[in-house]
Amino acid sequence: MAAKPAIEQSVADFAARHQLPSLAYGVISAGRLAVSGAVGLAELTTGVRADAATRYRIASMTKSFAAVAVLQLRDAGLLSLDDPVVRYLPEVAALVYPTGDSPQLTLRHLLTMAPGWPEDNPWGDRQLSLDDAAFSSLLAEGVTFAAAPDTQYEYSNLGYMILGRVVARVAGMPFQHYVNTRILTPLGMISSGWNPEDAHEQTLAHGYRLVDGHHVEDALAFARSAGDAAAFGGLYASVEDMARWVAFFLDAWPARDGDEGGVLRRSSRREMQRCTNLRLPVWSGQRVGAPVRYEAGGYGYGLFAWLSSDLGRIVGHAGGLPGFGSHMLWLPDYDLGVVTLANLTYAPAVPITVQILRSLVATTGVTPRPVRPAAALEMAQARVSRLIEAWDDALADDLFAVNFFLDEPRTRWQARLAALRSRHGGFGNPSAIETTNPLRGAWTVQGERGWCRIWLTLAPTVPPRVQHLSIISIFPPNAAMQAALDALLAATANPTRRRVARIFTKSSDRTAQLKQLRIVNLLYGACTLEAILEGDGEQRIVARLQSEGGPLDVEVTLDTRTGKLTGAEFRAAG
Repeated sequence: MAAKPAIEQSVADFAARHQLPSLAYGVISAGRLAVSGAVGLAELTTGVRADAATRYRIASMTKSFAAVAVLQLRDAGLLSLDDPVVRYLPEVAALVYPTGDSPQLTLRHLLTMAPGWPEDNPWGDRQLSLDDAAFSSLLAEGVTFAAAPDTQYEYSNLGYMILGRVVARVAGMPFQHYVNTRILTPLGMISSGWNPEDAHEQTLAHGYRLVDGHHVEDALAFARSAGDAAAFGGLYASVEDMARWVAFFLDAWPARDGDEGGVLRRSSRREMQRCTNLRLPVWSGQRVGAPVRYEAGGYGYGLFAWLSSDLGRIVGHAGGLPGFGSHMLWLPDYDLGVVTLANLTYAPAVPITVQILRSLVATTGVTPRPVRPAAALEMAQARVSRLIEAWDDALADDLFAVNFFLDEPRTRWQARLAALRSRHGGFGNPSAIETTNPLRGAWTVQGERGWCRIWLTLAPTVPPRVQHLSIISIFPPNAAMQAALDALLAATANPTRRRVARIFTKSSDRTAQLKQLRIVNLLYGACTLEAILEGDGEQRIVARLQSEGGPLDVEVTLDTRTGKLTGAEFRAAG
Protein backbone atom coordinates (compact mmCIF):
# COMPACT_ATOMS: atom_id res chain seq x y z
CA MET A 1 0.00 0.00 0.00
CA ALA A 2 1.44 3.35 -1.08
CA ALA A 3 0.39 4.95 2.21
CA LYS A 4 2.73 2.78 4.32
CA PRO A 5 5.64 5.28 4.60
CA ALA A 6 3.25 8.00 5.78
CA ILE A 7 1.66 5.64 8.31
CA GLU A 8 5.06 4.56 9.63
CA GLN A 9 6.09 8.19 10.10
CA SER A 10 2.83 9.06 11.87
CA VAL A 11 3.18 6.04 14.17
CA ALA A 12 6.82 6.85 14.98
CA ASP A 13 6.02 10.51 15.70
CA PHE A 14 3.05 9.61 17.89
CA ALA A 15 4.98 6.99 19.86
CA ALA A 16 7.82 9.44 20.50
CA ARG A 17 5.47 12.25 21.51
CA HIS A 18 3.66 10.04 24.04
CA GLN A 19 6.76 8.13 25.20
CA LEU A 20 5.34 4.75 24.23
CA PRO A 21 7.81 1.87 24.62
CA SER A 22 6.27 0.36 21.49
CA LEU A 23 3.33 0.85 19.17
CA ALA A 24 2.21 -1.82 16.71
CA TYR A 25 -0.35 -1.18 13.99
CA GLY A 26 -2.23 -2.90 11.20
CA VAL A 27 -4.48 -1.84 8.33
CA ILE A 28 -7.20 -4.28 7.32
CA SER A 29 -8.82 -4.29 3.88
CA ALA A 30 -10.38 -6.89 1.57
CA GLY A 31 -10.39 -9.48 4.34
CA ARG A 32 -6.67 -9.39 5.10
CA LEU A 33 -3.91 -7.51 6.86
CA ALA A 34 -2.84 -5.14 4.09
CA VAL A 35 -0.18 -3.14 5.95
CA SER A 36 1.41 -3.69 9.35
CA GLY A 37 4.40 -2.66 11.39
CA ALA A 38 5.64 -1.49 14.75
CA VAL A 39 8.02 0.96 16.36
CA GLY A 40 9.85 0.54 19.64
CA LEU A 41 10.57 -2.31 22.02
CA ALA A 42 8.33 -5.05 23.33
CA GLU A 43 10.68 -5.42 26.31
CA LEU A 44 12.99 -2.60 27.32
CA THR A 45 15.49 -4.61 29.39
CA THR A 46 16.29 -7.13 26.65
CA GLY A 47 15.85 -4.80 23.69
CA VAL A 48 13.38 -7.13 21.92
CA ARG A 49 11.70 -5.19 19.16
CA ALA A 50 7.94 -5.21 18.68
CA ASP A 51 6.29 -6.33 15.45
CA ALA A 52 2.86 -7.31 14.15
CA ALA A 53 3.18 -10.75 15.79
CA THR A 54 3.91 -9.35 19.27
CA ARG A 55 1.17 -10.08 21.81
CA TYR A 56 -0.29 -7.23 23.85
CA ARG A 57 -3.09 -7.31 26.38
CA ILE A 58 -6.06 -5.85 24.49
CA ALA A 59 -8.08 -5.02 27.62
CA SER A 60 -11.69 -3.97 26.91
CA MET A 61 -11.48 -5.00 23.26
CA THR A 62 -12.09 -8.43 24.87
CA LYS A 63 -15.72 -7.42 25.38
CA SER A 64 -16.47 -8.01 21.70
CA PHE A 65 -15.40 -11.65 22.14
CA ALA A 66 -17.77 -11.99 25.09
CA ALA A 67 -20.58 -10.52 22.99
CA VAL A 68 -19.91 -12.96 20.14
CA ALA A 69 -20.06 -15.82 22.65
CA VAL A 70 -23.44 -14.63 23.94
CA LEU A 71 -24.85 -14.28 20.42
CA GLN A 72 -23.57 -17.73 19.45
CA LEU A 73 -25.59 -19.17 22.32
CA ARG A 74 -28.57 -16.99 21.40
CA ASP A 75 -28.46 -18.13 17.77
CA ALA A 76 -28.27 -21.75 18.96
CA GLY A 77 -31.50 -21.24 20.92
CA LEU A 78 -29.83 -21.70 24.30
CA LEU A 79 -30.70 -18.26 25.65
CA SER A 80 -32.55 -15.05 24.80
CA LEU A 81 -31.08 -11.59 25.18
CA ASP A 82 -34.20 -10.56 27.07
CA ASP A 83 -33.83 -13.35 29.61
CA PRO A 84 -33.44 -12.11 33.18
CA VAL A 85 -29.89 -12.45 34.44
CA VAL A 86 -31.12 -14.23 37.56
CA ARG A 87 -32.18 -17.19 35.40
CA TYR A 88 -28.51 -18.01 34.91
CA LEU A 89 -27.01 -16.43 38.05
CA PRO A 90 -29.07 -17.06 41.18
CA GLU A 91 -26.34 -15.07 42.95
CA VAL A 92 -28.02 -11.84 41.80
CA ALA A 93 -31.47 -12.74 43.11
CA ALA A 94 -31.01 -10.42 46.08
CA LEU A 95 -30.24 -7.33 43.98
CA VAL A 96 -31.93 -4.24 45.43
CA TYR A 97 -33.21 -2.15 42.52
CA PRO A 98 -33.15 1.65 42.87
CA THR A 99 -36.85 2.23 42.16
CA GLY A 100 -40.04 0.28 42.46
CA ASP A 101 -40.61 0.49 38.71
CA SER A 102 -37.14 -0.73 37.69
CA PRO A 103 -37.24 -3.48 35.06
CA GLN A 104 -35.64 -6.78 35.90
CA LEU A 105 -32.00 -6.89 34.81
CA THR A 106 -31.58 -8.73 31.49
CA LEU A 107 -28.70 -9.98 29.36
CA ARG A 108 -29.43 -7.22 26.84
CA HIS A 109 -28.95 -4.59 29.55
CA LEU A 110 -25.50 -6.01 30.28
CA LEU A 111 -24.52 -6.25 26.60
CA THR A 112 -25.48 -2.65 25.86
CA MET A 113 -24.03 -0.91 28.93
CA ALA A 114 -27.49 -0.27 30.37
CA PRO A 115 -27.56 -2.17 33.70
CA GLY A 116 -27.81 1.05 35.69
CA TRP A 117 -24.56 0.50 37.60
CA PRO A 118 -22.00 3.31 37.90
CA GLU A 119 -19.07 3.56 35.49
CA ASP A 120 -16.40 1.36 37.04
CA ASN A 121 -13.15 1.63 35.08
CA PRO A 122 -10.74 2.36 37.98
CA TRP A 123 -12.29 -0.34 40.17
CA GLY A 124 -12.96 -2.81 37.36
CA ASP A 125 -9.40 -2.79 36.05
CA ARG A 126 -8.30 -4.31 39.37
CA GLN A 127 -10.79 -7.20 39.21
CA LEU A 128 -9.10 -9.08 36.37
CA SER A 129 -7.56 -11.68 38.69
CA LEU A 130 -10.83 -12.63 40.38
CA ASP A 131 -11.18 -16.39 40.32
CA ASP A 132 -14.63 -17.90 40.03
CA ALA A 133 -15.10 -18.37 43.78
CA ALA A 134 -14.07 -14.80 44.55
CA PHE A 135 -16.38 -13.51 41.82
CA SER A 136 -19.31 -15.43 43.31
CA SER A 137 -18.54 -13.88 46.70
CA LEU A 138 -18.45 -10.42 45.14
CA LEU A 139 -21.88 -10.90 43.57
CA ALA A 140 -23.29 -12.25 46.82
CA GLU A 141 -22.36 -8.97 48.52
CA GLY A 142 -24.70 -7.13 46.14
CA VAL A 143 -24.28 -4.36 43.57
CA THR A 144 -25.14 -0.68 44.03
CA PHE A 145 -27.25 0.91 41.29
CA ALA A 146 -26.76 4.47 40.05
CA ALA A 147 -29.96 4.40 37.97
CA ALA A 148 -32.74 2.05 36.97
CA PRO A 149 -31.73 -0.48 34.30
CA ASP A 150 -32.30 0.58 30.69
CA THR A 151 -32.52 4.29 31.44
CA GLN A 152 -29.04 5.54 30.46
CA TYR A 153 -25.62 4.66 29.10
CA GLU A 154 -23.02 3.91 31.78
CA TYR A 155 -19.91 1.90 30.95
CA SER A 156 -19.88 -1.26 33.07
CA ASN A 157 -17.02 -3.74 33.26
CA LEU A 158 -19.00 -5.64 35.88
CA GLY A 159 -21.76 -6.27 33.36
CA TYR A 160 -19.33 -8.08 31.07
CA MET A 161 -17.84 -10.04 33.96
CA ILE A 162 -21.34 -11.35 34.60
CA LEU A 163 -21.81 -12.16 30.90
CA GLY A 164 -18.66 -14.28 31.12
CA ARG A 165 -20.27 -16.24 33.94
CA VAL A 166 -23.51 -16.59 31.94
CA VAL A 167 -21.61 -18.04 28.97
CA ALA A 168 -19.87 -20.52 31.27
CA ARG A 169 -23.14 -21.63 32.87
CA VAL A 170 -25.02 -22.03 29.58
CA ALA A 171 -22.14 -23.65 27.66
CA GLY A 172 -21.11 -25.91 30.52
CA MET A 173 -17.43 -24.94 30.34
CA PRO A 174 -15.21 -22.10 31.61
CA PHE A 175 -15.61 -18.88 29.65
CA GLN A 176 -11.98 -18.76 28.56
CA HIS A 177 -12.10 -22.32 27.25
CA TYR A 178 -15.31 -21.53 25.38
CA VAL A 179 -13.75 -18.53 23.62
CA ASN A 180 -10.60 -20.50 22.82
CA THR A 181 -12.44 -23.41 21.20
CA ARG A 182 -15.50 -21.71 19.68
CA ILE A 183 -14.04 -18.40 18.51
CA LEU A 184 -10.24 -18.08 18.51
CA THR A 185 -9.34 -21.46 17.02
CA PRO A 186 -11.98 -21.42 14.23
CA LEU A 187 -10.86 -17.92 13.19
CA GLY A 188 -7.17 -18.90 13.16
CA MET A 189 -6.29 -16.53 16.00
CA ILE A 190 -3.62 -18.94 17.19
CA SER A 191 -1.40 -16.47 19.04
CA SER A 192 -4.19 -15.14 21.26
CA GLY A 193 -4.61 -16.25 24.86
CA TRP A 194 -5.48 -15.24 28.38
CA ASN A 195 -2.19 -15.32 30.29
CA PRO A 196 1.52 -14.73 29.63
CA GLU A 197 2.34 -18.43 29.43
CA ASP A 198 -0.09 -18.80 26.51
CA ALA A 199 2.35 -16.87 24.32
CA HIS A 200 4.23 -20.03 23.22
CA GLU A 201 6.80 -18.83 20.68
CA GLN A 202 5.32 -15.37 20.18
CA THR A 203 6.98 -12.29 21.63
CA LEU A 204 5.06 -10.94 24.61
CA ALA A 205 5.01 -7.19 25.14
CA HIS A 206 5.84 -6.15 28.69
CA GLY A 207 3.60 -3.47 30.13
CA TYR A 208 5.07 -0.24 31.45
CA ARG A 209 4.00 2.96 33.13
CA LEU A 210 5.73 6.34 33.27
CA VAL A 211 7.09 7.38 36.67
CA ASP A 212 8.89 10.73 36.79
CA GLY A 213 9.57 10.48 33.07
CA HIS A 214 11.01 6.96 33.25
CA HIS A 215 9.51 3.65 32.12
CA VAL A 216 9.01 1.08 34.85
CA GLU A 217 7.25 -2.25 34.53
CA ASP A 218 3.68 -1.95 35.76
CA ALA A 219 3.18 -4.40 38.60
CA LEU A 220 -0.35 -5.16 37.37
CA ALA A 221 0.54 -5.58 33.69
CA PHE A 222 0.60 -9.37 33.91
CA ALA A 223 -2.38 -9.75 36.25
CA ARG A 224 -3.75 -13.22 35.62
CA SER A 225 -7.04 -13.88 33.88
CA ALA A 226 -8.17 -16.22 36.62
CA GLY A 227 -11.80 -16.96 35.80
CA ASP A 228 -14.98 -16.07 33.96
CA ALA A 229 -14.70 -12.44 35.11
CA ALA A 230 -11.84 -11.97 32.63
CA ALA A 231 -14.52 -11.59 29.93
CA PHE A 232 -14.35 -7.83 30.43
CA GLY A 233 -10.71 -7.40 29.45
CA GLY A 234 -8.27 -10.28 29.90
CA LEU A 235 -7.28 -11.32 26.39
CA TYR A 236 -3.81 -11.01 24.83
CA ALA A 237 -3.55 -10.74 21.05
CA SER A 238 -1.27 -9.55 18.27
CA VAL A 239 -1.94 -7.15 15.42
CA GLU A 240 -1.95 -10.17 13.10
CA ASP A 241 -4.69 -11.86 15.12
CA MET A 242 -6.70 -8.69 15.65
CA ALA A 243 -6.64 -8.14 11.90
CA ARG A 244 -8.53 -11.44 11.58
CA TRP A 245 -11.01 -10.19 14.18
CA VAL A 246 -11.65 -6.89 12.41
CA ALA A 247 -11.94 -8.69 9.05
CA PHE A 248 -14.52 -11.00 10.67
CA PHE A 249 -16.75 -7.98 11.37
CA LEU A 250 -16.10 -6.23 8.06
CA ASP A 251 -17.09 -9.45 6.28
CA ALA A 252 -20.62 -9.05 7.66
CA TRP A 253 -21.18 -6.21 5.18
CA PRO A 254 -23.06 -5.97 2.92
CA ALA A 255 -25.98 -8.30 3.55
CA ARG A 256 -25.92 -10.98 0.84
CA ASP A 257 -26.49 -14.59 -0.09
CA GLY A 258 -23.78 -17.21 0.29
CA ASP A 259 -21.81 -19.07 2.92
CA GLU A 260 -22.00 -17.50 6.39
CA GLY A 261 -18.88 -19.07 7.91
CA GLY A 262 -19.05 -21.21 11.00
CA VAL A 263 -18.42 -18.82 13.89
CA LEU A 264 -21.35 -16.37 13.85
CA ARG A 265 -23.93 -15.60 11.21
CA ARG A 266 -23.47 -12.33 9.34
CA SER A 267 -26.77 -10.86 10.52
CA SER A 268 -25.69 -11.32 14.14
CA ARG A 269 -22.34 -9.67 13.43
CA ARG A 270 -24.18 -6.70 11.91
CA GLU A 271 -26.48 -6.63 14.94
CA MET A 272 -23.43 -6.19 17.17
CA GLN A 273 -22.32 -3.21 15.08
CA ARG A 274 -25.55 -1.25 15.50
CA CYS A 275 -25.98 1.41 18.18
CA THR A 276 -28.43 0.12 20.78
CA ASN A 277 -27.76 2.45 23.70
CA LEU A 278 -27.28 6.07 22.60
CA ARG A 279 -24.35 7.97 24.05
CA LEU A 280 -24.01 11.75 23.82
CA PRO A 281 -21.00 12.79 21.72
CA VAL A 282 -18.04 14.11 23.67
CA TRP A 283 -16.87 17.47 22.29
CA SER A 284 -14.61 18.59 25.14
CA GLY A 285 -10.98 18.77 24.12
CA GLN A 286 -11.76 19.34 20.45
CA ARG A 287 -9.19 21.63 18.88
CA VAL A 288 -10.63 25.03 17.90
CA GLY A 289 -10.59 25.29 14.13
CA ALA A 290 -10.50 21.52 13.59
CA PRO A 291 -12.72 20.15 10.81
CA VAL A 292 -16.38 20.17 11.78
CA ARG A 293 -17.76 16.65 11.88
CA TYR A 294 -20.97 15.38 13.37
CA GLU A 295 -21.40 11.96 14.92
CA ALA A 296 -24.23 10.14 16.62
CA GLY A 297 -24.03 6.74 18.20
CA GLY A 298 -23.32 4.74 21.29
CA TYR A 299 -22.92 1.15 22.39
CA GLY A 300 -24.00 -1.94 20.50
CA TYR A 301 -23.02 -5.41 21.69
CA GLY A 302 -19.40 -5.32 22.84
CA LEU A 303 -18.68 -2.56 20.33
CA PHE A 304 -19.21 1.16 19.95
CA ALA A 305 -21.09 2.17 16.79
CA TRP A 306 -21.44 5.65 15.31
CA LEU A 307 -22.78 7.37 12.23
CA SER A 308 -20.44 10.09 11.00
CA SER A 309 -21.27 13.00 8.72
CA ASP A 310 -18.24 12.29 6.53
CA LEU A 311 -17.41 8.58 6.89
CA GLY A 312 -20.78 6.91 7.41
CA ARG A 313 -20.75 3.93 9.77
CA ILE A 314 -17.85 3.73 12.22
CA VAL A 315 -17.41 0.75 14.57
CA GLY A 316 -14.77 -0.08 17.12
CA HIS A 317 -13.61 -0.35 20.71
CA ALA A 318 -10.67 0.85 22.77
CA GLY A 319 -8.86 -0.97 25.54
CA GLY A 320 -6.84 0.21 28.51
CA LEU A 321 -5.34 -1.61 31.49
CA PRO A 322 -2.24 -1.18 33.64
CA GLY A 323 0.62 -1.59 31.19
CA PHE A 324 -1.37 -1.42 27.96
CA GLY A 325 -3.55 0.67 25.65
CA SER A 326 -5.20 -0.38 22.37
CA HIS A 327 -7.83 0.47 19.82
CA MET A 328 -9.59 -1.13 16.86
CA LEU A 329 -11.70 0.91 14.47
CA TRP A 330 -13.29 0.15 11.12
CA LEU A 331 -15.52 1.58 8.42
CA PRO A 332 -18.05 -1.02 7.24
CA ASP A 333 -18.99 1.09 4.22
CA TYR A 334 -15.35 1.28 3.07
CA ASP A 335 -14.19 -2.26 3.98
CA LEU A 336 -11.33 -0.65 5.89
CA GLY A 337 -10.07 -0.99 9.45
CA VAL A 338 -7.12 -0.14 11.69
CA VAL A 339 -5.73 -1.75 14.85
CA THR A 340 -3.15 -0.24 17.21
CA LEU A 341 -1.56 -1.87 20.28
CA ALA A 342 0.81 -0.22 22.77
CA ASN A 343 2.54 -1.26 26.00
CA LEU A 344 2.11 1.77 28.24
CA THR A 345 -0.53 2.09 30.95
CA TYR A 346 -3.70 3.47 29.34
CA ALA A 347 -1.75 4.42 26.23
CA PRO A 348 -3.78 6.91 24.14
CA ALA A 349 -4.29 4.57 21.18
CA VAL A 350 -7.54 6.18 20.02
CA PRO A 351 -6.17 9.35 18.37
CA ILE A 352 -3.47 7.59 16.33
CA THR A 353 -5.97 4.96 15.17
CA VAL A 354 -8.41 7.65 14.05
CA GLN A 355 -5.58 9.58 12.40
CA ILE A 356 -4.43 6.56 10.38
CA LEU A 357 -7.97 5.68 9.32
CA ARG A 358 -8.86 9.21 8.23
CA SER A 359 -5.57 9.70 6.40
CA LEU A 360 -6.17 6.49 4.45
CA VAL A 361 -9.60 7.69 3.35
CA ALA A 362 -8.23 11.13 2.46
CA THR A 363 -5.11 10.05 0.55
CA THR A 364 -5.61 6.61 -1.00
CA GLY A 365 -8.75 7.19 -3.04
CA VAL A 366 -10.68 4.49 -1.17
CA THR A 367 -14.43 4.94 -1.61
CA PRO A 368 -17.49 3.41 0.06
CA ARG A 369 -18.68 0.05 -1.19
CA PRO A 370 -21.14 0.70 -4.02
CA VAL A 371 -24.81 0.08 -3.36
CA ARG A 372 -26.08 -1.72 -6.43
CA PRO A 373 -29.44 -0.51 -7.76
CA ALA A 374 -32.22 -3.06 -7.97
CA ALA A 375 -33.42 -3.96 -11.45
CA ALA A 376 -36.68 -2.17 -10.61
CA LEU A 377 -34.77 1.07 -9.92
CA GLU A 378 -32.86 0.87 -13.20
CA MET A 379 -36.14 0.25 -15.03
CA ALA A 380 -37.75 3.22 -13.25
CA GLN A 381 -34.87 5.46 -14.36
CA ALA A 382 -35.36 4.48 -17.99
CA ARG A 383 -39.12 5.00 -17.81
CA VAL A 384 -38.86 8.37 -16.05
CA SER A 385 -36.43 9.46 -18.78
CA ARG A 386 -38.98 8.50 -21.43
CA LEU A 387 -41.71 10.41 -19.61
CA ILE A 388 -39.56 13.55 -19.41
CA GLU A 389 -39.01 13.40 -23.18
CA ALA A 390 -42.74 12.98 -23.95
CA TRP A 391 -45.71 12.49 -21.65
CA ASP A 392 -47.51 9.14 -21.95
CA ASP A 393 -50.59 8.46 -19.79
CA ALA A 394 -50.30 4.68 -20.05
CA LEU A 395 -46.64 4.79 -19.08
CA ALA A 396 -47.39 7.10 -16.15
CA ASP A 397 -50.20 4.85 -14.91
CA ASP A 398 -47.87 1.85 -14.83
CA LEU A 399 -44.86 3.75 -13.45
CA PHE A 400 -46.27 5.58 -10.43
CA ALA A 401 -47.59 4.25 -7.13
CA VAL A 402 -51.17 4.90 -6.05
CA ASN A 403 -50.18 7.92 -3.92
CA PHE A 404 -48.30 9.78 -6.66
CA PHE A 405 -51.09 11.71 -8.38
CA LEU A 406 -52.91 12.14 -5.06
CA ASP A 407 -49.88 14.07 -3.78
CA GLU A 408 -49.70 16.25 -6.91
CA PRO A 409 -52.29 16.11 -9.72
CA ARG A 410 -51.43 14.60 -13.08
CA THR A 411 -52.10 17.90 -14.85
CA ARG A 412 -49.50 19.66 -12.69
CA TRP A 413 -46.90 17.03 -13.57
CA GLN A 414 -47.71 17.31 -17.25
CA ALA A 415 -47.26 21.09 -17.07
CA ARG A 416 -44.02 20.81 -15.06
CA LEU A 417 -42.41 18.41 -17.53
CA ALA A 418 -43.52 20.54 -20.48
CA ALA A 419 -41.92 23.60 -18.86
CA LEU A 420 -38.78 21.55 -18.23
CA ARG A 421 -38.50 20.66 -21.92
CA SER A 422 -39.05 24.29 -22.85
CA ARG A 423 -36.30 25.54 -20.54
CA HIS A 424 -33.68 22.88 -21.26
CA GLY A 425 -34.45 21.69 -24.79
CA GLY A 426 -33.65 18.08 -25.60
CA PHE A 427 -31.99 15.77 -23.08
CA GLY A 428 -29.10 13.35 -23.43
CA ASN A 429 -28.65 9.96 -21.80
CA PRO A 430 -28.92 9.89 -17.99
CA SER A 431 -25.86 9.34 -15.82
CA ALA A 432 -25.42 6.22 -13.72
CA ILE A 433 -27.72 6.00 -10.71
CA GLU A 434 -26.23 7.08 -7.39
CA THR A 435 -28.02 4.81 -4.93
CA THR A 436 -28.68 5.35 -1.25
CA ASN A 437 -30.38 1.97 -1.16
CA PRO A 438 -31.33 -0.43 -3.97
CA LEU A 439 -34.79 1.17 -4.29
CA ARG A 440 -33.77 4.83 -4.00
CA GLY A 441 -31.37 6.87 -6.06
CA ALA A 442 -30.50 9.99 -8.03
CA TRP A 443 -28.95 10.83 -11.38
CA THR A 444 -28.13 13.75 -13.64
CA VAL A 445 -29.26 14.33 -17.21
CA GLN A 446 -27.70 16.97 -19.44
CA GLY A 447 -29.96 19.22 -21.48
CA GLU A 448 -29.21 21.43 -24.45
CA ARG A 449 -29.28 24.26 -21.90
CA GLY A 450 -28.26 23.39 -18.35
CA TRP A 451 -29.04 20.08 -16.71
CA CYS A 452 -31.46 18.39 -14.33
CA ARG A 453 -30.93 16.50 -11.10
CA ILE A 454 -33.50 13.73 -10.68
CA TRP A 455 -34.22 11.83 -7.45
CA LEU A 456 -36.77 9.09 -6.87
CA THR A 457 -37.74 6.44 -4.38
CA LEU A 458 -39.78 3.32 -5.01
CA ALA A 459 -42.66 2.10 -2.88
CA PRO A 460 -42.56 -1.30 -1.11
CA THR A 461 -45.12 -2.71 -3.53
CA VAL A 462 -44.86 -5.69 -5.87
CA PRO A 463 -43.73 -4.63 -8.36
CA PRO A 464 -42.04 -1.54 -6.86
CA ARG A 465 -43.49 1.69 -8.29
CA VAL A 466 -42.35 5.30 -7.98
CA GLN A 467 -43.81 6.89 -4.84
CA HIS A 468 -41.80 10.14 -4.99
CA LEU A 469 -40.05 11.98 -7.80
CA SER A 470 -38.05 15.19 -7.55
CA ILE A 471 -36.61 17.06 -10.55
CA ILE A 472 -34.36 20.05 -9.94
CA SER A 473 -33.61 22.35 -12.86
CA ILE A 474 -30.04 23.68 -12.88
CA PHE A 475 -28.32 26.28 -15.03
CA PRO A 476 -24.67 27.29 -14.74
CA PRO A 477 -24.00 30.75 -13.32
CA ASN A 478 -23.77 33.52 -15.88
CA ALA A 479 -20.84 35.94 -15.83
CA ALA A 480 -22.38 38.29 -13.25
CA MET A 481 -23.39 35.46 -10.91
CA GLN A 482 -19.99 33.78 -11.27
CA ALA A 483 -18.17 37.02 -10.44
CA ALA A 484 -20.30 37.55 -7.33
CA LEU A 485 -19.80 33.93 -6.25
CA ASP A 486 -16.03 34.17 -6.73
CA ALA A 487 -15.94 37.30 -4.58
CA LEU A 488 -17.97 35.57 -1.87
CA LEU A 489 -15.63 32.57 -1.82
CA ALA A 490 -12.61 34.87 -1.57
CA ALA A 491 -14.27 36.51 1.43
CA THR A 492 -14.46 33.17 3.27
CA ALA A 493 -10.65 33.29 3.48
CA ASN A 494 -10.54 36.86 4.80
CA PRO A 495 -13.92 38.33 5.75
CA THR A 496 -13.79 42.12 6.22
CA ARG A 497 -16.36 44.92 6.24
CA ARG A 498 -14.86 46.36 3.07
CA ARG A 499 -15.21 43.04 1.23
CA VAL A 500 -18.80 42.64 2.41
CA ALA A 501 -19.65 46.16 1.22
CA ARG A 502 -18.28 45.34 -2.23
CA ILE A 503 -20.16 42.02 -2.45
CA PHE A 504 -23.60 42.78 -0.97
CA THR A 505 -26.23 45.38 -1.84
CA LYS A 506 -26.94 48.26 0.54
CA SER A 507 -30.41 46.86 1.23
CA SER A 508 -29.00 43.55 2.48
CA ASP A 509 -28.05 42.99 6.12
CA ARG A 510 -24.31 43.46 5.71
CA THR A 511 -23.63 43.13 9.44
CA ALA A 512 -25.32 39.71 9.52
CA GLN A 513 -23.50 38.63 6.35
CA LEU A 514 -20.13 39.61 7.85
CA LYS A 515 -20.90 37.70 11.03
CA GLN A 516 -21.85 34.62 8.99
CA LEU A 517 -18.67 34.83 6.90
CA ARG A 518 -16.55 35.08 10.04
CA ILE A 519 -18.20 31.97 11.47
CA VAL A 520 -17.59 30.10 8.21
CA ASN A 521 -13.96 31.22 8.26
CA LEU A 522 -13.52 30.06 11.86
CA LEU A 523 -15.17 26.66 11.44
CA TYR A 524 -14.35 25.80 7.82
CA GLY A 525 -11.62 28.11 6.57
CA ALA A 526 -11.31 29.21 2.94
CA CYS A 527 -13.93 27.62 0.67
CA THR A 528 -13.82 26.59 -2.97
CA LEU A 529 -16.60 25.71 -5.39
CA GLU A 530 -17.27 22.01 -5.88
CA ALA A 531 -20.60 21.92 -7.74
CA ILE A 532 -23.76 23.84 -8.57
CA LEU A 533 -26.69 22.02 -6.96
CA GLU A 534 -29.64 24.07 -8.19
CA GLY A 535 -30.67 27.48 -9.48
CA ASP A 536 -31.42 29.52 -12.59
CA GLY A 537 -27.86 30.75 -13.01
CA GLU A 538 -28.94 34.40 -13.08
CA GLN A 539 -30.71 35.34 -9.86
CA ARG A 540 -30.33 32.34 -7.54
CA ILE A 541 -28.04 29.36 -7.16
CA VAL A 542 -27.25 26.77 -4.50
CA ALA A 543 -23.64 25.60 -4.53
CA ARG A 544 -21.70 22.83 -2.77
CA LEU A 545 -18.42 24.12 -1.34
CA GLN A 546 -15.31 22.33 -0.13
CA SER A 547 -12.95 23.41 2.63
CA GLU A 548 -10.44 22.06 5.12
CA GLY A 549 -13.33 21.84 7.57
CA GLY A 550 -15.41 19.71 5.23
CA PRO A 551 -18.24 20.35 2.76
CA LEU A 552 -20.92 22.98 3.18
CA ASP A 553 -23.62 24.52 0.99
CA VAL A 554 -24.42 28.14 0.21
CA GLU A 555 -27.55 29.65 -1.34
CA VAL A 556 -27.00 33.05 -2.96
CA THR A 557 -29.35 35.55 -4.59
CA LEU A 558 -28.20 38.27 -6.98
CA ASP A 559 -29.51 41.72 -7.82
CA THR A 560 -29.12 41.64 -11.61
CA ARG A 561 -29.17 45.47 -11.84
CA THR A 562 -26.15 46.02 -9.57
CA GLY A 563 -24.38 42.67 -9.88
CA LYS A 564 -24.26 42.45 -6.09
CA LEU A 565 -25.64 39.76 -3.82
CA THR A 566 -28.85 40.39 -1.91
CA GLY A 567 -28.16 37.45 0.38
CA ALA A 568 -25.95 34.43 1.07
CA GLU A 569 -26.99 31.66 3.44
CA PHE A 570 -24.40 29.06 4.43
CA ARG A 571 -25.54 25.72 5.81
CA ALA A 572 -24.13 22.31 6.58
CA ALA A 573 -23.96 20.05 3.55
CA GLY A 574 -26.98 17.77 3.33
